[in-house]
Amino acid sequence: MTRKQEEISELLRREISSIILHELSDPRTGFVTVTHVRIAGDYQSARVFVTVRGSEEDLRRTLKALTHARGHIQSLIARRIKLRHTPVLEFVEDRDVRKAQQVDRLIDRVTEQETGPES
Repeated sequence: MTRKQEEISELLRREISSIILHELSDPRTGFVTVTHVRIAGDYQSARVFVTVRGSEEDLRRTLKALTHARGHIQSLIARRIKLRHTPVLEFVEDRDVRKAQQVDRLIDRVTEQETGPES
């Protein structure tokens, strides 16, 4: 990723986070965090990686709500950030965070087994 792509991705991450937090009123949107944005080389599209606190159902519902609000979010971005083209957004789960949480749980389980019940 070029420096320009990184700068635009970070700018998009901050703006999308702010929009979700302050301007979306969809009750299906749970506790969501925008972890990062990956913009395409042609700047026409961007993947927005999110984590959602809660169950798989909460994640599914939140991704559906964000996808439904995509046009509104893109129009707000177009007004706030001066780009030649406003990228088409795609909201996806950041699986790296979930994998890290699973590794943490496994480490905790192994540590419990090694130390025994008396700890």
